[in-house]
Amino acid sequence: MNTMRKAKITETTFYPVSISEKGLIGFAACLFDDKLSLSSISVYTTPSRDIRLLFPEKTLINGKKLNVFYPINKETYESIRQAVKSKIEELAEKVKKNEEATLLR
Repeated sequence: MNTMRKAKITETTFYPVSISEKGLIGFAACLFDDKLSLSSISVYTTPSRDIRLLFPEKTLINGKKLNVFYPINKETYESIRQAVKSKIEELAEKVKKNEEATLLR
């Protein structure tokens, strides 16, 4: 029997943008097992001040939309969401420290 191990997110990147009316705050990319990169993941805020992710789609000439990639279960979605959330929190902490250092000069 062939058993597959769970893929590990080995790197996460977040690219912030100016916040849109619809709550878009940036785009994320995740590297799995240092072998597969999934990028262009849209990151939105929620009314509860959390984040939600939207995965890329391709629109055909006839208007039909195809998913480029997406998590097939809630566990995988939550793993990606948590990795992105942690990266955003890490970047926010760096910005805060830089602002504090600037004020102390």
